Amino acid sequence: MLRLAADENFNNRIVRGLLHRKPDLDIVRIQDIGLSGADDQTVLEWAAQEERVLLTHDVRTITQYAYERVDAGQSMPGVFEVSPDISIGRAIEDILLLAEYSLDNEWEGQIRYLPL
Repeated sequence: MLRLAADENFNNRIVRGLLHRKPDLDIVRIQDIGLSGADDQTVLEWAAQEERVLLTHDVRTITQYAYERVDAGQSMPGVFEVSPDISIGRAIEDILLLAEYSLDNEWEGQIRYLPL
C-alpha cells in the first residue's frame, strides 16, 4: 500500500474520510510533522526521503518543482494533484483505489491528476 502525505492546504475532510474508510492507511499531514509553512521544495524533499506520494491541490507550483526534481535526477515518489472541484467522496474513492492497488514505486517521477 502506498505511503501518502497530504500537503498543508489539502482538504482535511478528504483526509478524515480516507482514515474513516481505511483506518490503517499510512497518511500524514505536512503540518503534523512540523513542516507548516515550509516551501514546496522542502515538502517534496521530505516526501522523497520518506518515500511518500504527495496529495495536493496546488497545480501551480508543486508540479513545477516536482518535475524539476525529476529533471535533476532526484527522487520524487509521485504527486497526486487532486482537483478542488472533485467531490469529497470521489476524491476518497480515487485515492483509496490508487493507494491500495498501486505497486511499490509505481508513481516514481510521475504526477497523476484526479479525478481518474
